[in-house]
Order: sequence, then C-alpha cells, then structure tokens
Amino acid sequence: MSGAPQTPPVAPGASINEDVFYAGGPAKGDLITNLLFGLTLIGIPFAVGAIVRALWLRFRITSRRVEERGGWLGRDRSQVVYSQLREVRSVARGLGFWGDMVLVLSDGMKLEMRAVPRYKEAEAFIRERIKASTAAKASTKSGF
Repeated sequence: MSGAPQTPPVAPGASINEDVFYAGGPAKGDLITNLLFGLTLIGIPFAVGAIVRALWLRFRITSRRVEERGGWLGRDRSQVVYSQLREVRSVARGLGFWGDMVLVLSDGMKLEMRAVPRYKEAEAFIRERIKASTAAKASTKSGF
C-alpha cells in the first residue's frame, strides 16, 4: 500500500464533473402573487404554501441529474439521473414567467417540481439530456 490517495476508477470518456444549469429556489413571482392573493381569506393557504416553498424548496439541475430538496425545513431530498427519466411535462404559471414540471420516471413514478423559474429552458435542457442518455444506453447494448 502506498501513502498516495487513490482515486476511484472512471470509465473512459466519462466525466465526473457536473455542469450546473440551475441551482436555486422557486420563482419569486410565485411568492409575490400568492402573498397578494393571501390578502383575501380564501388565499391564505396559498400564501402559506408559497412562503414554505420560498423558504425550504431548492432545485438543482446539472448535466448529470435533477435534484429537489424540500419538505419541512428542507429535509426531504430527491435525486434523479437522466437515465431513469422517461418524459418531462410542464405547464406555464404566472403568465409564463415560471412553470410547474413533472418528471416521469421509467418505473412510472413522478417527481413534481413547482414554480420552476425559466421552466421552458430547463425543460429543453432536461429533454436534451434524456435523449443523450437513451442514445448512450442504446449504443452500449449488444447482443441479439
């Protein structure tokens, strides 16, 4: 055994670096709109939900995975690599300035992402990564 630290083996051509596309919280417009709506009695639950999202919800979209941290005090964390994704669905909110996204996994499970800023760009980025992942998966299959 040598005293030099050993790095884990990496497949040829694989990159262990992650390029971050987006890292941050939900859209600020979601909070502002819901706080204004919260001035009415009916809008109070929506305002509370927006405040909780603003405080504890965080997204991280990188070249290797999509991560969402949320829940009470931000303790829940969900990570999905692109090879596990089957499809991306999105809907515009706030006149199209932000939107909600649903990532459908290959096993049928769904990961919901609410109030994503620049959601169209994020959706296009994720779709591109899904296509690259499925193309790489198809090229590595061999046999009959």
